[in-house]
Amino acid sequence: GTWNDKRLPVAANYLQFLGTGDKTSEDISREFYKLACSFNVSAGNEFTTITLEGLGENFTQATALLEDLLANARPDEEALKALKARIAKGRADAKNNKGALMQGLMSYARYGANNPFNNVLSDNELNAITAKELTDMIHGLTGYQHRILYYGPQPLNDFTAGIARLHKTPATLTVAAAPKNFSFREQAGNEVLFADYDMVQSEIRWVRNIPGYDPAMQTRIELFNNYFGGNMGSIVFQTIRESKALAYSTSAFFVTPERKEDPYYLSAYVGSQADKLNEAVGAMNELLTDLPSAENNLANAKSSLVKDIETERITQDAVIYSYLTAERRGLKEDYRQSIYKEAQSLGYNDLKEFHTRYISGKPYTYCIVASEKRVAEKDLQKLGAVKKLSKEEIFGY
Repeated sequence: GTWNDKRLPVAANYLQFLGTGDKTSEDISREFYKLACSFNVSAGNEFTTITLEGLGENFTQATALLEDLLANARPDEEALKALKARIAKGRADAKNNKGALMQGLMSYARYGANNPFNNVLSDNELNAITAKELTDMIHGLTGYQHRILYYGPQPLNDFTAGIARLHKTPATLTVAAAPKNFSFREQAGNEVLFADYDMVQSEIRWVRNIPGYDPAMQTRIELFNNYFGGNMGSIVFQTIRESKALAYSTSAFFVTPERKEDPYYLSAYVGSQADKLNEAVGAMNELLTDLPSAENNLANAKSSLVKDIETERITQDAVIYSYLTAERRGLKEDYRQSIYKEAQSLGYNDLKEFHTRYISGKPYTYCIVASEKRVAEKDLQKLGAVKKLSKEEIFGY
């Protein structure tokens, strides 16, 4: 993925504009359309995914077409020039997007100055990329160690024989270069990360890394999220928005990591008018310090959690992806089973103990997107040490 090579997202996007020695990109698009199939290549942080979807009866033709494109894609200078212009515009637009700014602040809060969000090509690096570089990367994709996932009508033996015939790989697959390592920060004291954005609202997120992944905590986490800040019936929503009318949007979640090696994190949010920032922050801090007891809310939180499990259906290829998620978390079974069994036996005191242990009285990083003209510096300093980040520091370009 991008932690191994920052050029991968560019190569993945480039492929859709390329042809081969005997087919133009338009020819390839038409052939996939006739087969009622489509493909996609996406580069994530840790792995790159090549997806082929469509009619099962056209599996052989569609797979052969995709394999041919991956192996024989030809450089196209004009397509690369247009792609670079499109990427440059998207990057410029992102700098003026408050959601992207907040996303960058949160990544900075969790990892520090060098983080997954700003782990991107610089403007100079992007401009220097050549068409040959990218096509060489595309040609080499299937030469790396990889897994093949299949959901469809073919029996396992038939699929295995078919894919072995169509999907040719080297005798020895390449091991990807060591990924860039991003270390999680420990919040030692309250701090503020601020991004200037011209608007009358202010958006605040509380972020705190919480090490110690433990699957046995999952029932408490799910129930706590339902009770505390995960929906319109939660304590956070009813207190800050409904009762005190201090926010147009508010929530709070104890977030489970995607990998067992990573920490949990607490993410609380308030979106308010800038002139209500102090009151809104104070209201959330009260709830982060003391967990209110509300019997009806807790009963509803339990009922909602159980009903969600009863009505949820993991079907089709989601079964495979759920398995992979469980694998990355070190789970041997569907964790929903234990949640369903344990949820009704938990009470307020269990949630209170959880809140006291992991949330109350702990230091947080306040990620704030607001206008410098509407938020006083002294108010920010009351929350913690203030660091105002430039867009270049946030985005990495």
